[in-house]
Amino acid sequence: MIASGLILMLMFATGPASADEYLREGEFHGQPTLVLSNDVLELSILPFGGALPKLVLQNDEEQNNPLWDSFRAREERGRPARPGGSVGHFVCVDGFGPVSEEERAAGLTGHGEAHTLPWVTRSSDKEGKVATLTQAVQLPRVHELLTRTISLVDGENVVYVHSTLESQLAFDRPVCWAEHATIGSPFLQAGVTVVDISPNRALTRPHENENPLYRLPSNEEFTWPMAPTLEGGQIDLRAAPAPPNSMDHTAHLLDPNRQYAFVTALHPDKRLLLGYIFPTEQYPWLQIWEHYPATGVMARGLEFGSQAFDLPRRDVVTENQIFGQLLYRWLPARSTIEGNYAMFWTKTPEGMLGVDDIEWKDGKLHIQDQRSGINLTLDASLDLW
Repeated sequence: MIASGLILMLMFATGPASADEYLREGEFHGQPTLVLSNDVLELSILPFGGALPKLVLQNDEEQNNPLWDSFRAREERGRPARPGGSVGHFVCVDGFGPVSEEERAAGLTGHGEAHTLPWVTRSSDKEGKVATLTQAVQLPRVHELLTRTISLVDGENVVYVHSTLESQLAFDRPVCWAEHATIGSPFLQAGVTVVDISPNRALTRPHENENPLYRLPSNEEFTWPMAPTLEGGQIDLRAAPAPPNSMDHTAHLLDPNRQYAFVTALHPDKRLLLGYIFPTEQYPWLQIWEHYPATGVMARGLEFGSQAFDLPRRDVVTENQIFGQLLYRWLPARSTIEGNYAMFWTKTPEGMLGVDDIEWKDGKLHIQDQRSGINLTLDASLDLW
């Protein structure tokens, strides 16, 4: 393993942040981070694993962070935090889910290589109002190069992310790519925090009904947000149950007729809203992972990607499709594919209850809540697609 000091030295080999400190060194549970910021947001990035563990508003005295703090959960169970890995929002590429016995023997781990390796900073800059950070990670076992550029614009609540995945082999192949965006406690509060998704076709995860924590039956289609229960009833999945004591997965085929899809999480009492917007062509699927232990230290994955459920590559390619939609992306020989998304983190008006639609038009995000009649508009001046 490369020492954290060497990681930072590699990251800053292209030059230190300028005096306005749009990019600085920080730490998260004792691990070194880079902090990319504008006058509205601060985003922390782990150099080992590339995860985004923390996103806060500059003017928030409580420094509320919507992202899953798995380090805290491990520490509460008496287990040390691991370098990099599964925290906050991390990238699963090339692989989303467990590995086969043969892959494990060859050195592959679950959720791909990208979250297990040091990322090197290729460039950082601020031109006018736009601050950018470009990092790359070589994936030696699958022979791919992942490059990611994160941008912030002064005055905006939006994080813009542009990624490329380059094949270094001479044949076409299916790849598994997911953005493992995950919210967690205390932002994720049972019975309070609500998740909304753009139009979709939903399915419960196939299982053997053996886990006593399952609420949902195996492999049943449903209309979001009302899902069937094992007892034959229905439950609204927008909020975690109170008190919490369950775990389930659902998959959502996002409407292919829409240029982009969205998923949001709102804490109406704190008046805080996290959202993701992404092209349906690049990320046709969304997996909702519910981890609701009785301790109340909860996590909920809002995982958008190339496949319905996090499963071994062989299973995904063999199944091939659900609802007529492929469960992987093609990466052509010695070519590059893209993955782009925007995330936003903002205060909301009093009384906002959820998100029914988002329109990205003329450099603005128009966020509509039909339940309350409230519309929220955010500046979003950069193009991603």
